[in-house]
Amino acid sequence: MKIIKYILVGFIFGIVLTKSEAVSWYRIYEMFQFQSFHMYGIISVAIATGVIGIQIIKRNNIKDIDGNAIEIEDKEPGNFRYWIGGTIFGLGWALIGACPGPIYILLGAGYYSIGVVLVGAMLGTYLYGVIKNKLPH
Repeated sequence: MKIIKYILVGFIFGIVLTKSEAVSWYRIYEMFQFQSFHMYGIISVAIATGVIGIQIIKRNNIKDIDGNAIEIEDKEPGNFRYWIGGTIFGLGWALIGACPGPIYILLGAGYYSIGVVLVGAMLGTYLYGVIKNKLPH
């Protein structure tokens, strides 16, 4: 029964991202060319929603779906690896025109060529898992 809730939330998330044009390659291109505020506005709303949500969780001791307390650990201070990882993520986003979430939405919308991107993302994730212990963290 729980899986139906997750699938429903995923469908709603996909519809919202599609209707807001957040999965549009053109909108992403505009963002990286600094030609439009559209995507920056969507990202800003997502950040604000996350900050408010985290504060509500922390202040009201909200529990997860299984009834366990949600514990959010503090991140370590900013680090060089975050800059490197963010740069790689941003370059991939700019080159492909989609970040990880919209890959699935585009696939579901019938853009089957994005499957190549999905395979590449999965392969990259797998390779990182294989070599992460050898990387300087």
